[in-house]
Amino acid sequence: MSALIWFAICCQSHQQRPCSERVPNFPRQELLNSPRIYLIANLARPTPPSKGKAHSRNVGNPYGSNIIEVPGDKANQYKYVVRFNGPPEGDDWSVVIWNKLKPDGIQGGWYGKACRRFTLAAGQTRFIAFDEDSQGGWAAAPGTTIPLDSKGGYASTWGEFDFGSFVNDGWSGFDVSAIQAQNAGLEIQGMQICDVLTHTCSAITRDASHVYNAYTRDVAHVGGIGGNLAPGPVRLQVALDYAK
Repeated sequence: MSALIWFAICCQSHQQRPCSERVPNFPRQELLNSPRIYLIANLARPTPPSKGKAHSRNVGNPYGSNIIEVPGDKANQYKYVVRFNGPPEGDDWSVVIWNKLKPDGIQGGWYGKACRRFTLAAGQTRFIAFDEDSQGGWAAAPGTTIPLDSKGGYASTWGEFDFGSFVNDGWSGFDVSAIQAQNAGLEIQGMQICDVLTHTCSAITRDASHVYNAYTRDVAHVGGIGGNLAPGPVRLQVALDYAK
């Protein structure tokens, strides 16, 4: 699939942020086949909260339908898209993606409630579209399973996402996190996430030998690490088994 097609977007203003991390060098053409109305992942979409009322995030109806795999040649028709790139070489990797909220509305989707599971061979790519107001994460590791902590939570390196947040006026965010793996005393896998529109990146290499704009246990209490993106379409690239 042509990278030009996938990166085609509406002409929007986006927050710019300097990045010393190596950003994937893919061609961009912002107005090529650019839709003005995006397809949606979930047919039963949430209603933005009324002022002063509590709000439950979008988890899809049925549960998990806010996160779908899409063909590469259709990916630009969705507003929030993540392109997962397989490892540069070696074994296949497993990926699981979850909503932050479980089906019962309580936090903890990372405890075995993955909405999407897939494997990526070396050099393979997959495109995942997310609906507005979706929040959650993904975990990735070599092999056929994701390591678990003593309570059954996914405990490899995470990517965390928050797309088109209603309570944050449509802003989006992302980060890479090694906290779960560190807390469990397990291996930290390399992962890089970059927003190709602003060149904002978050990255951790294997065993956390290099950490850039990402979460580790030592900074778990710090807010705002990672990418913070102004309202509008989001195009993220995820590199598995990332090495600087």
